[in-house]
Amino acid sequence: MTTDTPARLLQLLSLLQTPREWPGGELADRLRVSRRTVRRDIDRLRELGYPVQATKGSDGGYRLAAGKAMPPLVLDDEEAVAIAVGLRAGAGHALEGVDEASVRALAKLEQVLPTRLRHRVATLQAATTPLTSGDGPSIAPETLTVMASTVAGRERLRFAYRAKDGADSRRLVEPYRLVSTGRRWYLVAYDLGRDDWRTFRVDRIADPFATGARFAPREIPEGDAAEYLRQSIHRHQETYAVEVTFDAPAEQVATRLPPWLAPSVTAAGPDRCVLRATSGEPIEWLAVRLGMTGHPFSIQHPAELRAYARAFGERVAAAAGSQEAGGTGAGDTGGSGPGAGGGPPGAA
Repeated sequence: MTTDTPARLLQLLSLLQTPREWPGGELADRLRVSRRTVRRDIDRLRELGYPVQATKGSDGGYRLAAGKAMPPLVLDDEEAVAIAVGLRAGAGHALEGVDEASVRALAKLEQVLPTRLRHRVATLQAATTPLTSGDGPSIAPETLTVMASTVAGRERLRFAYRAKDGADSRRLVEPYRLVSTGRRWYLVAYDLGRDDWRTFRVDRIADPFATGARFAPREIPEGDAAEYLRQSIHRHQETYAVEVTFDAPAEQVATRLPPWLAPSVTAAGPDRCVLRATSGEPIEWLAVRLGMTGHPFSIQHPAELRAYARAFGERVAAAAGSQEAGGTGAGDTGGSGPGAGGGPPGAA
C-alpha cells in the first residue's frame, strides 16, 4: 500500500494520463488502497486543476479529459526519452513550425531529466541520422538549451563567436530572445563589451556558458526582438528588391512561401498575385524557393534572379530530357529514386 499521498497522487495521475477509462476498482487494486481513498485522491486532482471525468455504473470509471488549461504532465522514462529525442532532433535546425517554444520545452525537460535518461537520449540521438533537415546549418541542441535557459532565467551568458569575416571573439551578453527565421537561429542580446544591442547567428556561437549572474532586462530597440532582428539583418546585408508575379491566388502562394516572405504577397486578381519584397538571401536559394511554390510565375526584378532562374530551369529541363530519351549513363536510377517525378516549375 502506498501511504505517501503525494507519491500516490503522481502514480494515479500517471495512470489517468493513458487514453483509456479506469474502473474505480482497478485503480484501487493498482494503488493498493480502498475505493474511498481513490475517490478522495480524484477530488484532490480536481482541486489541482486536472479535469478528471467520472462515469456512473456498477464499478464506476475515471478518465482524464481535455480542460481549459494545460496541467502538469507526468511522464515515465520511455515517454520522457521519446519526447526529448524528438525535440532535440528538431531543435538543431531552424525549421518552420519548430520555433522558440520547442527550444523552451526542451530546456525545461532536460533540466529535470535524471542522469541515466540524459545518457539514453544522447546515445539514441548519436545512433540515428535524419534523412531530411532544414535549409539552414545544423546546431547542437545543447547550445540552444543553454541559451534558452539563460533567456528564461535572465542570466548573463558567455560564449565564443566567429564573425562573418572569420574574426574570433569572446562575448559577455545579457540574452533577450532566441529568434528563428525559418532557416537560422539568432540570439538577440545586449553585448556588455560593446555596450549596445547585437544579434548573433547561433551556428557561429561556441562554448556557451551560463555565468549565474542575474540582470534586469533592458528595453530593446524597435520594442520587439523579431523586428529588431529584421532591421539588423537589413542593415548588414546587401539587399535587393524582388518583384515576382504568380498565376495563382494570393492565399495559395503565401502558404508555400517562407513566413518572412508570405506577408509580401498581394492579390492582383482572383487567380493572380504579386510578391514585392526586399531580400538579402542568396539569389540561388530564392530561385529554388519560388519554384517550390508549385505555381507558374514570372520574375520582374531583379535581373540577376531572372537570369539564374532561366539558367537553372534550362539545366533541370536538360536533365529531365536526357532521362526521357532513355539514357542509361552514370547517375541513371531508372526513375525510382527520391528525385523522380521532375524538377521545379519553370520561371520566365
